[in-house]
Amino acid sequence: MSFAAYPLTPDRWDGLVDVFGGGDGKGACGKCWCMWWRVPRQGLGATLGSDVKARFQARVDAGPPPGLLGYDNGVPVGWVQVGPRSDVPEWSAARRLTAPLTREEADDPAVWGVSCFVIRVGHRRKGYASALLEASVSYARRGGARLLDACPVEAKPKASAGSLFHGPAAIFVRAGFEEVARRKANRPLMRMVLKA
Repeated sequence: MSFAAYPLTPDRWDGLVDVFGGGDGKGACGKCWCMWWRVPRQGLGATLGSDVKARFQARVDAGPPPGLLGYDNGVPVGWVQVGPRSDVPEWSAARRLTAPLTREEADDPAVWGVSCFVIRVGHRRKGYASALLEASVSYARRGGARLLDACPVEAKPKASAGSLFHGPAAIFVRAGFEEVARRKANRPLMRMVLKA
C-alpha cells in the first residue's frame, strides 16, 4: 500500500464523506458523523444523520482538524478521530469507561485521545487502522501532546466493523500503548507517554 494520512481540513471533506458511505446521511457508525463524543446524548439522539453531518462539517470548517483522513494511492480509505481530550468532552466525561485517569487530564490540552476509527467499506482488514494509528501518534507528537489515550476493543476473531470503531486493542499493543485502567472486561484504557 502507498498510504498517507492528512489532517481533516475543509478541502478534504468530500473524502471523509466517501469514507463514511456517501452523502446520503449514512455517517458510518450509527449515523453519528463523529459527533457521538462531542455532544451530550440527549442532544444527539433525535438528530442522527444529516443534521449531525452538518454539525460535524461546521466543526471541521471551524478547525483545528479533529483527526486524520487516510489515503491509499490517492483514494480516501479511512478516518481516525485524534486530538485533545477536551475536544471530545463526552469521551472524557467522568464515569465513562473512556474517562481519563484524573479529572484534570480531561481539560489538559497536552492529553490527547484516539477515540474513533472508520475504514471504508471494501478496504477493511488491510492494515489501514494500524497505519492510521501510527500517523495519529506522529500527529499528536507534532501537536504538543504528552499523553495519548485510547479505549479500544479486545475483539474476537472476525468481529464486525461496527463493533470496532474504537479500534482493536491489538493494534495499540503493537504500537507500544500500555494498559492503565480497565473499567469493562473487553475495553482497556490504554496510554502512550509521548513526553515525560
